[in-house]
Amino acid sequence: MPVVSEWGYLLEYRKMRKVLIILFFFSLSTAFTQTKNLAATLKDSIQYIQMTGIVISDSMYRIPFTRIIDITTDRGVIADYYGYFAIVVHPGDTLLFSSLGYKRKMYVVSDTTTIDNFSLVQVLKMDTLSSDPVEVYPWPSREQFADYFVNMDVPDDDLQRAKQRLTPQEMAFVGALMTGDAMMAYNTGQNSYYQSLYTRGQGPQNNLLNPSAWADFLNGIGTGAYRISP
Repeated sequence: MPVVSEWGYLLEYRKMRKVLIILFFFSLSTAFTQTKNLAATLKDSIQYIQMTGIVISDSMYRIPFTRIIDITTDRGVIADYYGYFAIVVHPGDTLLFSSLGYKRKMYVVSDTTTIDNFSLVQVLKMDTLSSDPVEVYPWPSREQFADYFVNMDVPDDDLQRAKQRLTPQEMAFVGALMTGDAMMAYNTGQNSYYQSLYTRGQGPQNNLLNPSAWADFLNGIGTGAYRISP
């Protein structure tokens, strides 16, 4: 009898353990399914909004590379060179716009909106950055500055050399070395055509004895008006 009783208890224990294992896995599966359904429900209930726009200054200039940070979700983007940006937000999110040299601006997405996309033109006001005054002295004293200013040797810079190259003699020399171009040929042809119209029906004009032509010729010498073709 005692031996049968022990075996009976052992069998009952094994049956109970199997039942408990089955109940445990069943409850675990049920909990996993409920959690999955709850996550899916929450995911479907979250509203995503596609937000696009540009950032401009109060002078109507686009501000490049502006930082747009969603403080609610701790995410953000940077606008491009033209101030354009795009970011996904949720109703009730708070956005922070910041750029160097401009005051920060906050924007709150409406928590009652039902649209899934919208555009925004955000205006940032210029911010004055104040610094302590700095005095720069290239010379230790005013006396040394005055002495250098009076006795300094002004360098012959590029501008002075360019002015020297624009003298009438230099221009005449350079002009003599240049060949005719298309515009010069066109002007010459047009002048010949107009001259032929002016003297049509009569003998061609001879400027050899024309005082005005001689005066123009003498005044044009040395100014680059006449060129020698190679």
